Amino acid sequence: MNNLEDELHDQLSRRTFLGKTSAGLGAIALASLLNPTKLVAGSEENRAPGKPHFSPKVKRVIYLFQSGAPSQLDLFDYKPKLETMWGQELPESVRKGQRLTGMTAGQSRFPLAASKFKFAKHGHSQMWVSELLPYTSRITDDLCFIRSMNTEAINHDPAVTFFQTGSQQAGRPSFGSWASYGLGSDNQNLPAFVVLLSKGRDGDQPLYAKLWSNGFLPSVHQGVVFRSGPDPVYYLNNPPGIDKTSRRRMLDYLGKLHQEKYKQVLDPEINNRMAQYEMAYRMQTSVPETLDISKEPDYIFDMYGPDSRKPGTFAANCLLARKLIEKDVKFVQLYHQGWDQHGNLPNDIKIQTKSVDQPSAALIMDLKQRGLLDDTLVIWGGEFGRTNYSQGKLSKENYGRDHHPRCFTVWMAGAGVKKAMVYGETDEFGYNVVKDPVHVHDFQATILHLMGVDHEKLVFKHQGRRYRLTDVHGKVVKPVLA
Repeated sequence: MNNLEDELHDQLSRRTFLGKTSAGLGAIALASLLNPTKLVAGSEENRAPGKPHFSPKVKRVIYLFQSGAPSQLDLFDYKPKLETMWGQELPESVRKGQRLTGMTAGQSRFPLAASKFKFAKHGHSQMWVSELLPYTSRITDDLCFIRSMNTEAINHDPAVTFFQTGSQQAGRPSFGSWASYGLGSDNQNLPAFVVLLSKGRDGDQPLYAKLWSNGFLPSVHQGVVFRSGPDPVYYLNNPPGIDKTSRRRMLDYLGKLHQEKYKQVLDPEINNRMAQYEMAYRMQTSVPETLDISKEPDYIFDMYGPDSRKPGTFAANCLLARKLIEKDVKFVQLYHQGWDQHGNLPNDIKIQTKSVDQPSAALIMDLKQRGLLDDTLVIWGGEFGRTNYSQGKLSKENYGRDHHPRCFTVWMAGAGVKKAMVYGETDEFGYNVVKDPVHVHDFQATILHLMGVDHEKLVFKHQGRRYRLTDVHGKVVKPVLA
């Protein structure tokens, strides 16, 4: 390599993952363009996929993100104390002056609101689960609950962004993009990072593309949204008058032009862009085949529930998630909207749980019966929890809950995590963590660890600073590891 090319390579290579390559960037790019079937998504120089730091327990991740923040007090964290103190004031000794959102900071009272739903213990873990989740309650012995999650973010946008990118400010790479960048792809015909969107009810918090953005990582690592309908990926199909042969010929010539430009400016994004064109070409065949659920047997649809036959629903997307990881997609991010319940919570949470309970449990059972749960990790949870006091008027039949970042519950299932486990504990009011706190960065570090990645070594240098998903924080939560 000449000095300029060597300097560029040092700046952009995966320092701790792949080391330096003996071949020049130009030669690598040219070989990739001349033989597009060898292109590998998830590699900034179109090299072979990165190797993990150590033997991974998890090969693939399905993240069922419940956007809007499910109420842990109505689903998982049973607090009899709230029943005995229903309607009484939240003690200041419990709140400790912690900040509130602008939606309840002006309330004159903070009346404690017990859940109106019944709880029972289930499985060997004796995990408390609400009557709202009858299907989830049947699989508690396959789940690892973390009841002590906590975050600094108190509003939706920064909180979701924090979970997905490690920062409350937009612009950082998403979790799936980091996984793609660090570990590459196991299927050259599909993206390493796929995003699915669904909604339980209308009028909830919006989701933005920044949540699955590649940020400052090479653009090949951006999440690809698969939508319901005839065009699951925008601009993937050929326009009228262009057939597959014409598209192939166009890409070949375009590749030559890009290579000439690359020789002039040595900008690796030129090769990333070409890699995306080639991926789109291969996806024209692989995507319709992967998203075709018509051949699934009736018992599978029955397992996931009636909504699984309706494209774009949470149930249908859970089924698609299973099909995607069968094709070795590394990171499937499923966002489900509708959990922001500041008022009328008892009614609205029934809508949400009905849409997610059966398919979430079915996904675990389906993966298990196929042997896929042995190397797949499933995650279920939102961006923060809900308050133990009522927002607005409180009655026995109706109440709302504000945002609560101090403690909430997520669960995991599958490769690398203990089964039938409950980790962490909150106080008797469900307001503060009193045992084994797990911060967002700790959670991210743990997931990366399960994928064979040291979160402190997955680094990318940008504008003079080395960045990572966990920023300068995070520790692996070893007690939950199998």
